[in-house]
Amino acid sequence: MAYDEDLANRIRELIADEPGVTEKKMFGGLAFMIGGNMAISASGKGGLLLHIDPQETDALLAKPHAQPFEMRGRSMSGWLRVEPEGIKPKRQLERWVARAVAYAKFLQPKG
Repeated sequence: MAYDEDLANRIRELIADEPGVTEKKMFGGLAFMIGGNMAISASGKGGLLLHIDPQETDALLAKPHAQPFEMRGRSMSGWLRVEPEGIKPKRQLERWVARAVAYAKFLQPKG
């Protein structure tokens, strides 16, 4: 499945004023990088893929429509998948995007 272009456009709109944003195709989706760090992605599996503070992983997994991100059968701390149902209203998408952007900005810039 290709990533949702409408979702990618919704994300672009929310992060348009962030400095240092770049886009990169990865994990079958379209990732939005801030300072070279992946913040959020319109996932190729639908919904969002988020890079978050690993210490917040368990608390955020309790939120509706949030799931662990798995790579090669292993859950990755600091990464979440949010189902499309969890980002339909703009306010829900805004909350997830803001959390991912804040964490990406906290990280040391790359390159």
